[in-house]
Amino acid sequence: MNNLNPKKPIDYRNDIHPVWCAGCGDYGVLKSFTRAFAKLELSNERIAVISGIGCSSRLPGYCETYGFNSVHGRSLPIATGLKTARPDLTVVACGGDGDAFAIGIGHIPHAIRRNPDLTYFVMDNSIYGLTKGQASPTTSTELKKMRGLPGAEEIPVNPALFILSCGAGFVARTQAGDMGHMTEMLTQAIQYPGFAFIHCLSVCVTYQGREFQTGLEQKIHALPEGYNASNIDSAFQIARNDPWALGVLYRRPPEESQFSPVTEPVDE
Repeated sequence: MNNLNPKKPIDYRNDIHPVWCAGCGDYGVLKSFTRAFAKLELSNERIAVISGIGCSSRLPGYCETYGFNSVHGRSLPIATGLKTARPDLTVVACGGDGDAFAIGIGHIPHAIRRNPDLTYFVMDNSIYGLTKGQASPTTSTELKKMRGLPGAEEIPVNPALFILSCGAGFVARTQAGDMGHMTEMLTQAIQYPGFAFIHCLSVCVTYQGREFQTGLEQKIHALPEGYNASNIDSAFQIARNDPWALGVLYRRPPEESQFSPVTEPVDE
């Protein structure tokens, strides 16, 4: 920490220009990452951003930090291994809804069981953008029927409900169009001493269209006033019945964790 020369968000960006489509929600996510890092005054060499495969998983390539663009659905095993070997690092794993909840879904419960002190940030635009518009595990039944996408008979994955069911100690939801809220959620997640999950509602302007963002903005809202984020029953109720509520859905006191966080370095 250097209060005489505080870090700025731009200090966490490199010179590589993102290749995302104009209007993509991933731009806001990238800015929120750098804002959160600056807010926490993290040293660049103490940050590692790990991703899988997909449009959103390009994010580590644009950060002036350590990063790793891994294979599809494997960001969590790599992030967990890194945190185990280097507990001094701030580790953030990220990816999209396809990367997380299709090929990567089998890794999620086990990462949560181990409870490493890392943040898992999933950008959910409910479509496969990089491979041009197939239905993802979170695509709604209505959209699949309307566009003739296969899998209309399959029930979409509910990310927050699934993560809560696996036992995560910190679960939050935000949206890519509100960088202030997104930065705050990411800051809290990084500070949480255990596995923290952020579900980020985002937009794919190419394969979902701007009407998707308009509809999203009409439906999202803050959690009810007085909401108690430490109550697991309330968290399950919100996750099951209100997919548009934004904020910290659940925050278990770390001392009540049923798991032992990975904190000891691996012997060389």
